[in-house]
Amino acid sequence: MTHPLSRRSALLGAAAVAGLALWDRPAEAVGGAPAGSTSTGRAPAGRAAFDAARERWVSLLAGESYDAAHADKTKAVEGSANAVLRKLQPSPDRPSLWPDLPLDDPRTGNFNRAYNRMRTLALGWATPGTAMYRDEQVAETAAGALDFLYEHAYHEGLDRRDSNWFWWEIGVPRSLTDTCALLYDGLPEDRLKRWLRPVRRWCPDPERRVSHPGVVETGANRAGKAMAVAMRGLLTHDARLVRRARDAVSDLLRTTRGPGDGFRRDGSFIQHDVYPYNGSYGVDYLESVAELIAMLAHSPWEIPDIGNVYGIVDRSFMPFIFDGLMMDCVRGRAVSRQGHRDYHAGQKAVEAILTLLEAAPERHARRWRPLVKGWLTRNRALPYDTLAPPASIAKARALLEDPSVPVGPRMTGTYVFADMDRIVHRRPDWAYAIAMSSERIGAAEAMNRENLHGWYTGDGMTYLYTDDLTHWNDDLWPTIDPYRLPGTTVDTRRRADLRHGGRRLPPTPWAGGVALGGEYGAAAMKLIADGSSLRAKKAWFLLDDAVIALGTGITASDGRRIETVVENRNTHDAHPPLSRGDGWVHLCGVAGYALLDGADAKVIRERRTGRWRDIDEGATTGGDRTRVTRHYTTILIDHGVDPRKARYAYAVLPGASAAQTAAYGRRVEILANSGTVQAISRDDLLAAVFWRAGTVETADGPLSADGPCVLLARRDDERVRLAVSDPSRTADEVKIGLPWPVRSIEEGDRGVRKAKRAVKVDVGGSRGHARTAVVRSEPRRRVEPHPGGPRALKPI
Repeated sequence: MTHPLSRRSALLGAAAVAGLALWDRPAEAVGGAPAGSTSTGRAPAGRAAFDAARERWVSLLAGESYDAAHADKTKAVEGSANAVLRKLQPSPDRPSLWPDLPLDDPRTGNFNRAYNRMRTLALGWATPGTAMYRDEQVAETAAGALDFLYEHAYHEGLDRRDSNWFWWEIGVPRSLTDTCALLYDGLPEDRLKRWLRPVRRWCPDPERRVSHPGVVETGANRAGKAMAVAMRGLLTHDARLVRRARDAVSDLLRTTRGPGDGFRRDGSFIQHDVYPYNGSYGVDYLESVAELIAMLAHSPWEIPDIGNVYGIVDRSFMPFIFDGLMMDCVRGRAVSRQGHRDYHAGQKAVEAILTLLEAAPERHARRWRPLVKGWLTRNRALPYDTLAPPASIAKARALLEDPSVPVGPRMTGTYVFADMDRIVHRRPDWAYAIAMSSERIGAAEAMNRENLHGWYTGDGMTYLYTDDLTHWNDDLWPTIDPYRLPGTTVDTRRRADLRHGGRRLPPTPWAGGVALGGEYGAAAMKLIADGSSLRAKKAWFLLDDAVIALGTGITASDGRRIETVVENRNTHDAHPPLSRGDGWVHLCGVAGYALLDGADAKVIRERRTGRWRDIDEGATTGGDRTRVTRHYTTILIDHGVDPRKARYAYAVLPGASAAQTAAYGRRVEILANSGTVQAISRDDLLAAVFWRAGTVETADGPLSADGPCVLLARRDDERVRLAVSDPSRTADEVKIGLPWPVRSIEEGDRGVRKAKRAVKVDVGGSRGHARTAVVRSEPRRRVEPHPGGPRALKPI
């Protein structure tokens, strides 16, 4: 069903209709059909495969038919297209199609924006149910606008004049080929080929960067280029181009050991050599690959061996999606973009997964459908149909209305991404992520005047996710105190904006962690602060109901105050109730925070104001200058000026009551918090970070390691489940002395073996990944509880 074209003038509005009569050139139909006709007739033999693939792509963007159930979305698409048409005012003097986008200087990025607007107009033209659906005059106006852009902004003879290569080689080719595909039935064929000439110059090959000869494209950039090359092949009926795009993407489906860009076996995704980017470039990659798979399905160019993509989704995306939001810890500099928040990235990932579900093997689809249905059901930050295209909304609605698919709960588990210094701990009601850095992984990326205040986002920043799905996306990044990010230990110096392309790799190998059975985790990093004498050793122990954070060796000599930030919570437009007692703080609706070593916490409640423009001045991504204000509760530990070997110990208790927070110190025992070992005990679990060879006493006897490692050990009567990693990547073998007799190794990874009372673990070449084993011990002897509960932290 479509709106009849006779209603066009009334539905478009007078201003939009006025924008139609801007060029006198008559419209020529594709294939030389008479002017005014939008039909190409039957495709000649040999063209059918090209046209079928192109039409599949158009149906993914615009939908196949009008559905009254999605009337609001159709109206929104129409409104956006009308706005583009209404403001269209071509001016050849200072070349522009819209007064706010002069095209005389490519460094502004306005030509890239102009092609994005053309795509918006084309989407309105191709979407069934809009007033301009397949309207001849709109197509003619669009063709005239594309002529104008070719002549003044983007043609094969232009020089990019030091403007961003991305606009020339990926941004415009993607939006232009989409525009041509959407408008195809209303475009003159000879002019279409003309408009695509600059794409042939700037994006001739998915693997080659024209602006920087010698650079081989990887990851998201190659996937984006592959989509543009494939679309140009379909539009011009060039099978060679489609094959080239298919082959370039097939290569991307393989994991790599690194170094460099791409997916790792542990789920890490690296872009720009050293930055974790699952939630930004990784999502762009997934989107392009899913599009290509769907577009080329059942065609002569179908992508072979796509099985790897399903594993990539499981390992690299599922752990970072929380109720449809993409975790900011893997979005890099994109967190500073006002128009690209966690729900934008999450929506794109969900859209790609819905697309892949159509062809996914049942063993994957059976798991994915409930998960996706859960995300769609619980995402109250931004409903899925707000941003998704009509075809994807239809897929989501079908899934939501399918009674055979249950609403899946949140994923649980602990996920260690050793190849990108990230760890995610997921419980049924909350999730916690830690972002670290090392000599392998950069602390923060700043490019194109983006992420100007991201100084500490890789210095042990922690991310708590709860039922408040708007915490991270409600104008947090321009308003939070960037010197007090949760989880970090920092000095209080003022800093200049991060500079373009600056790369900070802290000169230490120490960052990583270990997980045990998907239930528990431990992480550690050695902090070597940027431009400061500040040094510290930081550890986190991830339990079923809490996160225990220990810090030691906190030392500085620059004459500045040093702080550890326990929490910095965006509470939106009001301060929620807060209570505190001796050694604890409780923030209503968020969490409890228990100080485990007798320290006092400083609590700051403030209203903070900022502008997105303060953190992103990018030519096409830059935020606006509107001042926004949010309320924050900050909890920190003040180590004083120039501390020497200061320490901290605190617990974060998501969802806990004030009473539970006050009593928590009796539930966990801190065994050590020194420069040699940081360790805790809770029930049957031992968790430790050995910075070097050392021993720590437990209730059952000594726990030791003869070299650097992170370990978790959980005893269940005669069995001990053990997980060990070497985040420093300096040891070949680590001998672990357990507090219990070691009778045998019942099962274990290669390189784990018994050595008298100890367990030897080969960690050389493991690149920080864990080795696990089940150790058989002796039946446990009953031990009388320590008087007064677990022991307090001993002076060290």
